[in-house]
Amino acid sequence: MSTTGATAEPPPSSRTGSNSGDPLAALGSLPGVAESVESVRKAVDRVYGHRIMRRRSNEITSEAALRGARGSAALSGADWALEEVRRRSDFGADPEARVMGAALRLTAEAGQLLSIWRQSPLRVLARLHLVAAASGDDRVGRPRQAGEPVEEPLIELPLPDAEEVSGRLEGLADLIIAGSSAPALVTAAVVHGELLALRPFTSHNGLVARAAERIVLIGSGLDPKAICPAEVGYAELGRASYLAALDGYVSGTPEGMAAWIAHCGRAVELGVRESTAVCEALQRGAA
Repeated sequence: MSTTGATAEPPPSSRTGSNSGDPLAALGSLPGVAESVESVRKAVDRVYGHRIMRRRSNEITSEAALRGARGSAALSGADWALEEVRRRSDFGADPEARVMGAALRLTAEAGQLLSIWRQSPLRVLARLHLVAAASGDDRVGRPRQAGEPVEEPLIELPLPDAEEVSGRLEGLADLIIAGSSAPALVTAAVVHGELLALRPFTSHNGLVARAAERIVLIGSGLDPKAICPAEVGYAELGRASYLAALDGYVSGTPEGMAAWIAHCGRAVELGVRESTAVCEALQRGAA
């Protein structure tokens, strides 16, 4: 990966020509990935089989959206208690409030973009950034251009230049449009990791990357009711683990890629645990 101040190997996901058929599927054969995929599938199946899901799934979905937005915002510097998120109505007063508002808007918007994602992922990404930024700035809703700074304090990796960003975004879009036999977890992890590595917009890249992952998990059918908020898991695992796993993705090595996918899988499982706890609480209240 050609970057400002550093040179690194592109992740396998970005080498669209390195695997003639299905480069995302090839990642599924990396050591430990199949086990992560199976563990996630079993966890998701268990929460979907919960008796409360048959009668109150809309409530679980709403609660998962709120908790997922809180988790994503925490990773972008607004680590609020869940009750504070429920209580607040003004999300424009200060920088942390604006981050939280952006996370909430993105969570609400993601479900509206499922039908567009497979046909035009770049259009969806532009829309996500527009929703997150919520401003009239002419840099909003488009990939950054040469010389434009990026506001993403959490991620300190070398920043790919605008030309590389454009090429790799096109490559990622081509992979999504072509479709893949890769498990949903693998595709979601690659979308998430590639967007974090590229930081294609001048702001809100972390929030957009996690929203895009959510779209993949929902649209793939793994989590059609959006009740498995991976963002909760990322926040619980912590920023240090998140960044260490991202380093593995950016390295492009098989071990690094596998570690990133496993980290994403663990986050989904923790999101499942969160929604299972919500189901249990509703069940106790209904008893």
